[in-house]
Formats: sequence, structure tokens, C-alpha cells
Amino acid sequence: MNVEELVRKAAELGASDIHLIKGVPPKCRIDGELVDLEPEPLRDSECTDIARQLAGESFEEIEKIGELDLAKTLADERVRINVFKQQGSFSAALRILSNKIPKVSDLGLPPIVDEFHTWQKGIILVTGETGSGKSTTLAAILNEINHTRSEHIITLEDPVEYIYTPDKCIINQREIGKDTESYADGLRAILREDPDVILIGEMRDLTTIETALTAAETGHLVFATLHTNSAIDAIDRMVGVFPEARQQQIRLQLSTTLKAVLSQQLLVRAGGKGRAAACEVMVVTPAIRNLIREGKTPQMASSMLASSNEGSLTMDNCLIKMVKDRTISPQTAAAAANDRDYMAKHIMI
Repeated sequence: MNVEELVRKAAELGASDIHLIKGVPPKCRIDGELVDLEPEPLRDSECTDIARQLAGESFEEIEKIGELDLAKTLADERVRINVFKQQGSFSAALRILSNKIPKVSDLGLPPIVDEFHTWQKGIILVTGETGSGKSTTLAAILNEINHTRSEHIITLEDPVEYIYTPDKCIINQREIGKDTESYADGLRAILREDPDVILIGEMRDLTTIETALTAAETGHLVFATLHTNSAIDAIDRMVGVFPEARQQQIRLQLSTTLKAVLSQQLLVRAGGKGRAAACEVMVVTPAIRNLIREGKTPQMASSMLASSNEGSLTMDNCLIKMVKDRTISPQTAAAAANDRDYMAKHIMI
């Protein structure tokens, strides 16, 4: 079984992901649905061969620890790969990335996002579940900085996904496990490497959040991702990682460094062909800054509604607009809504 051929075929079909599992035909995800890529189920020996093709010299590592993350170019497509063991056999999940980094203006994001590349310091978070387009959004914003500012960008990624071509900026892309041992090690070193802009692939623990806050406090522009489903949840997640005795100090640091949180999900377009980004944006205004400091996160939703003229947008209002623009169906909007009663008042479900 040739992996390059599978990737080529999936890319031609417009697939986002490929799944290779023993006893199941190779499958790919098109517009959110899994479909067969080939008719015949994969044999155990074929799965082992695929794992060897993908992992190369790192194959023994999967045998030892059970999984491996990497990214490589296959069939002229940039692919993010996870090879793993399950029930004694090898499986693989492949995410096909765009070869070309899109422009922010082409992603259908709220207008304020187009200004992120001009901001000079602080933290900008992009949140959402796996497969919601966080990496693509961040790549587009960073590439905008690359084309418009003369600065030093450093990324810490696991694995490196989009490859940037330096333009006005110099860019160092460091991969966890290859170029540095861990996010914690890479972040400890990063402030000694004279960065202007820092991308942290994922803020997953106390150390990465703490270092991101320190970097932002010392005048850097920091981009990072979190796996939360709303902008408000991101605040609670970051604060909640710390012991209770430190949470007030973290709230204070967050209130002075956080600039915006963009939360996104990809939804099937009306008619079922293609997907569109639904977004929530919380621009940190003085009112929201106070609420962060005081730990009053439930009140942030009304503050976001009040600051819509400054760029903030709730997920439900974004969904309502997408229905009115006929981008998505009312049923899709209802399933993705935070408040179904609010949604029902504004659209016919």
C-alpha cells in the first residue's frame, strides 16, 4: 500500500483527513463525513508497512512509546501525521494541510482578526476543538506579519505544520522533540533568542502559560492555542491550571497582557459542500479587563455584546449572521449554538 498515492487521491477529492486502520478500508474525511478511499480493508502487514513508510528512522520509537507525531510532505502535500498502536496493530491519522498559507481576508473571519498582525505586544489566543482550523488561522496571521513587519518570529510547534518563506521577517520554526526537548525547554530558551513575535503551538500546562504571560509582559507579541470551546472558557482554563494561592496573581497578569481570544469551529455549508468558519471574538476592553481581574467570567458575555463596535462577536450572533447570509442551515446553527433559546428567537429552526 503506497501512502503517497493515498494522500494524492485524498487531496484530489478535497479531503481534510485520512484514517488507516487494520480491518477497515482506508478512509478520508470530506466535508466532515468519513468515506472509503479504497474498497478493500487494510491487512495487519499493510498497516505495519504504512507505519514504516511514515515514521522512517523513528519507527522504533513507536514500538517503544506507542505513538509518534510528525509532519512531512507527501505527494506534494504538507501532511501532519500521528502514527499509533491500537490492539497490537499500527494505525495512522493524517491531516492534509494547505501547501499555500492563505490570506487572513480569505478565511471568512471577523473583521477585527485582520488587524491582529498590526498589534505590537500582548497575548492573542486562538481556541477551538481539534480540526477547527486554529493552525491555518495562526499561519495566516503570522504570514501577514512576515510580509508587513521587519521582525524576528519564533515558533514552537509539535510538529511544525506550515512552512514559512521569510520575507521582511526572519523566522525560526522549532519542533518539539527534534529541535528542543519540550515546550517547557523551548520556552525557557526563547526569551534569550531576541524574538519579537512568538507562536506557542499549544498552551498545555502551567509552565507554558506562565512563560507566555512573562513573554507578553516583557513586550513580546505572543500567539497561542487552547482546546476550549469559547473565548470565556479560555480564561477559566488558563487560571484554573494554577494552584488557588496563585490564581489572583495570574488573573492580574492576564488582565494586563491578554489582547483578544478568537474561538472557532468549522461547520458544513448549506447544501453540504465545503465548510465555513464560525467564530467568536472577545476583544479585551477595560470592562473585560476588570472582569478578568475580579474573576467574574460569567459576566463577560454581556460585556462582549456591549463591545461589538470594538470587534467583539459572540458565537451565537455569528451563527445567526451565517444563517441570514445562507452560509449554513438553521439546523447546523442550532446544533453549534451556545444558547438554543436565543437562537430560536432569531432564526426559524
